[in-house]
Amino acid sequence: MSLSGVCVTAVESRPAGIVGASQSPSRRPIRARVMAFVALTKPRIIELLLITTVPVMFLAQQGVPDLKLVLLTCVGGYLSAGGANALNMYIDRDIDALMDRTSQRPLVTGMVSPRECLAFGITLAVVSTLMFGLTVNWLSAWLALGALLFYVVVYTMILKRRTSQNIVWGGIAGCLPVLIGWSAVKDSMSWAPIILFLVMFFWTPPHYWPLSMKVKDDYARVGVPMLPVVASNKVVARQIVIYSWVMVAVSLLLTPLGYTGWFYTLVALLAGGFWLWEAHGLQNRAKAEVTGGKLKEMRLFHWSITYVSLLFVAIAVDPFLR
Repeated sequence: MSLSGVCVTAVESRPAGIVGASQSPSRRPIRARVMAFVALTKPRIIELLLITTVPVMFLAQQGVPDLKLVLLTCVGGYLSAGGANALNMYIDRDIDALMDRTSQRPLVTGMVSPRECLAFGITLAVVSTLMFGLTVNWLSAWLALGALLFYVVVYTMILKRRTSQNIVWGGIAGCLPVLIGWSAVKDSMSWAPIILFLVMFFWTPPHYWPLSMKVKDDYARVGVPMLPVVASNKVVARQIVIYSWVMVAVSLLLTPLGYTGWFYTLVALLAGGFWLWEAHGLQNRAKAEVTGGKLKEMRLFHWSITYVSLLFVAIAVDPFLR
């Protein structure tokens, strides 16, 4: 299902936080500084993580969970993921300064200094872990801390610059919110969150590889071996199709195991069917050696976000229709 890892030499570190900066970060406008610190947490990515957390709480409760618990879980999850994202930006500040799509990040523009970013990320990590442990439960706290450490250490520091399988295994960090959502309600584990963990595991590569195909020149420039950098579009598209079929198949396991009913099954079939249509369409265009805008790789990327949103909304709604 995957290609063997490819080792590359990481790019030489370059001082960050000075590009376009004419004054120290502390002298920048307050509002701009606040927005810069918010940007360090990557809010748009966290939105997706919360979309996979809250519906699982409804599934675990088989109805409406305690709303205070939902709020605490969301806040704790945001702080934990935000801390991970800030630490990711601190570590990747050298390559962020060289890539077009990351050229406006706060460390690159100089709006936030590297030292401030590091302190901010560590603070969020500590606060979120304590908040989870003291207000939700310690199982959720350790899962959240594990996700943070996996993303920062395993993905960002070890895998990202060394292997084309970086997003496959590094994506595990993004799968853990489903376990956190379940554990927040149950303070235990079950097969349902494990199945959803696997859905997200197989979803992550075909979600991210189309975007990587679009910006592969950026990654190639800084020596990050995303799969589209080291393999042809045909190979990448074939991998996307394989992971997509496994993802859809795994998503259908919840119903025979008794966790969901007809509504979730219908949504999973329709949304999964359209996903496979798009994945095979991308593969056919890659086989025909279509390049540039006509490859339309971003269609699958955008649909992948819609797919996971529909699937998890169905998870939340399904208990009320059984």
